[in-house]
Amino acid sequence: MDLITTNLLAEFSKEFEVEDSAEDDRFELLASYITAKRHYTETFSPSDIVLGNDIQGIDAVGAIINGVLITDPDALEELVAAGADYLEVVFIFVQAKRSPAFEASQMGNFGYSVEQFFTPDSVMSKTPALAAAIGVMRGIYSRSSKFKRGNPALRLYYVTTGRWTGDPVLEERRQRVASDLLNTGSFSDVEFTPIGAPEIQRLYQQSKNAISREFQFPNRQDVPEIPGVNEAYVGFVPAKQFLPIICDDAGEIVRSVFYDNVRDFQGYAGDGANDEMRKTLDSDRRSRFVLMNNGITIITRNMTHTQSRFHIEDFQIVNGCQTSHVLFDQREKLDDTVQVPLRLIWTQDEDVIEDIIRATNKQTEIRADQFFALTEFGKQLEAYFQSVPEPQRLYYERRSRQYDRLAIEKTRVVVQTNAVRAFAAMFLQDPHSTVRRYKSLSDRVGNDIFVEGHKPDPYYTAAYANYCLDFLWRNSKMDNKYKVARYQLLLAFRLLANPGPLPKFNSHKIEAYCAIIRKLLSDMEKAGDVFGKAVGIIDAVAGSKFDRDNIHTLTFTDNVIKRCKELTGDGE
Repeated sequence: MDLITTNLLAEFSKEFEVEDSAEDDRFELLASYITAKRHYTETFSPSDIVLGNDIQGIDAVGAIINGVLITDPDALEELVAAGADYLEVVFIFVQAKRSPAFEASQMGNFGYSVEQFFTPDSVMSKTPALAAAIGVMRGIYSRSSKFKRGNPALRLYYVTTGRWTGDPVLEERRQRVASDLLNTGSFSDVEFTPIGAPEIQRLYQQSKNAISREFQFPNRQDVPEIPGVNEAYVGFVPAKQFLPIICDDAGEIVRSVFYDNVRDFQGYAGDGANDEMRKTLDSDRRSRFVLMNNGITIITRNMTHTQSRFHIEDFQIVNGCQTSHVLFDQREKLDDTVQVPLRLIWTQDEDVIEDIIRATNKQTEIRADQFFALTEFGKQLEAYFQSVPEPQRLYYERRSRQYDRLAIEKTRVVVQTNAVRAFAAMFLQDPHSTVRRYKSLSDRVGNDIFVEGHKPDPYYTAAYANYCLDFLWRNSKMDNKYKVARYQLLLAFRLLANPGPLPKFNSHKIEAYCAIIRKLLSDMEKAGDVFGKAVGIIDAVAGSKFDRDNIHTLTFTDNVIKRCKELTGDGE
């Protein structure tokens, strides 16, 4: 590898705590992370999509469904159960070779392996390491009636440390692989992208930097001075100029810029507002759009401008998620007459930001967990995680990508959904609901999860135990097959590490209770021994039925609890 790529790999390996892994394995993780990050900008672990050494021709596979990275069939079921009336899917496949050259034979093998992945009853489709990904894929195609925006898109990335020069033989092979896959009729479009050292360096830097955009905003009016606000403007922009703000270089919508909007795209339902916008854009009344729409509100934490050209960085669209998605969906119908109302606010004051988010979204139905990031308890949790001394410190992510640019180990970043799942599994004894019925957990936010007055200790303890589990998997100290029982393992660990009665979450006793568990977790050798006992319990309870349909049930949870109590002498 060239010196720059070598140094990037070393930096990446440190951030994801895989320095002790073989260089080939670390390169696979790097290649998979930077290519998937093109399509999914939220925080995730590359180990979630990397397959290991058991698969020929494919190193990583992931499915992004309605803007969410889905790696487990239960997560797909939860997405559908939550009421998704459409499925917009992008499949991502990665083949990473540390060699300094692109090879036509390897490209052909890559394409063949991807085709076999989608072929029913193929040898590859029965490979255990692909079971979860195959399950997600089959779940997607079993709901093909929801492909209202077209069949899934397919993205192939062949990554080496060399340079793509457009060699005719290699280009012909690249095009043939793409056309052969497109001709299967299973995909709306197929892209096969070769990635060399220059692209690795560019994508790696993009994965760390805040999203920035430049656009023209001549039709604007200054807002008078407001405490806590650097500058603010109201006006309107042509829809065609607005779309590049929310799209990446490949023309795909960047969903992470809608994080603080707290609501995802709701699709088209009957005579709802989104359907009305679509009808307007599809009619000769489209020029009235600017008068009929409430518009877009952008909050940016950094901004410069010269006359009418504005440069914004680290920004969020806090109101206008539905409008943005309809405009993107109807982009082929936009002309120069379509204008969009725009409010642009430059501030770094969190109180101002939260007031604006609440005010601009108060007319919509918002779940408690969607506004949790704005609560005082959310801030306290973030501060508590960061206050824990090294090396046990974690970073609670209240805001999308807030730690991307910091030189910290990314494995220590805890996103809200994972915090909810770990706490519910470990302390509420509800591991069977963590993925398959996540909505039932999110509906409990504010009632018995993330409640004002709760001590932060159990939330941190659960997150740190989850981090330690990932450490064992990253370092091959636990078989990956147990990932399906991740949250049952967290519950078993608590019951084995501290079998005493569980105190109330708002009491001082919970601090002492968690301290015992955290002391054990701080010694990875001892923690590994307890997790090993937890694995033994999972094996004993699962028996010959080691599958998610058995493990993700209340009955399985009850049996795990019973076994733990028998082992610790705490049985009733």
